[in-house]
Amino acid sequence: MIVTGGGTGIGRATARAFSTQGWKVLVVGRTEATLAQTAGGYEGVRVLTADVTSAEGPALVVDTALREFGRIDALVNNAAVAGMEALEDIDREAVERQFGTHLAAPLFLVQRALGALEKSHGVVINVGTAATLGLSAAPTGALYGASKAALDHLTRTWAVELAPRGIRVVGVAPGVIDTGIGIRMGMSAETYRHFLTDMGARIPAGRVGRPEDIAWWITQLARPEAGYTTGMVLPVDGGLSLV
Repeated sequence: MIVTGGGTGIGRATARAFSTQGWKVLVVGRTEATLAQTAGGYEGVRVLTADVTSAEGPALVVDTALREFGRIDALVNNAAVAGMEALEDIDREAVERQFGTHLAAPLFLVQRALGALEKSHGVVINVGTAATLGLSAAPTGALYGASKAALDHLTRTWAVELAPRGIRVVGVAPGVIDTGIGIRMGMSAETYRHFLTDMGARIPAGRVGRPEDIAWWITQLARPEAGYTTGMVLPVDGGLSLV
């Protein structure tokens, strides 16, 4: 199986969770050091440093997985980039970076993996965001939200299109998850900590999520017992999208 964006956060937790369940996992990311940390001590995890948004990225990822494992049973499209831009500050680089990562990369990865997924009756799991559910808006988060909403539409469309080929497609929509992404976006540690505290007070579940909360659901959706589930986008947000 393949997990993109596996060097940190949800991707790391997902790769490790699958490994502990006996899966063989190819973890893909752009930073060799963080990938090595993900794989450390987890038997069956292989790493690949690659940019999934590049023209050659999808072929490299899929071909490496087939060479390492001989099959692909699941593809988790988790790679993501963060960006908070007001409309007047958006430039073409920001559009290409976010839509390339959240939309084009999953599209071309699934396209490249179709033959292998059909042979295994595999599953595609797209990781979106609960921020795009319902009628909520995300000021300064337009590119992130729009690209993730488009990914949800691909999930539903592919579920119908690929069902005759025995391929399931599902989505997971995480809420506020403590992955450290705020610091990587430029927040100070104190600002990020205050953000998590404030959000935790607003979430019905009474806390922000952990990467393991999302990883658990991803592994469950990949199980054979979930074989009658396709086309759904599952919110895992502690109830935040309901209030």
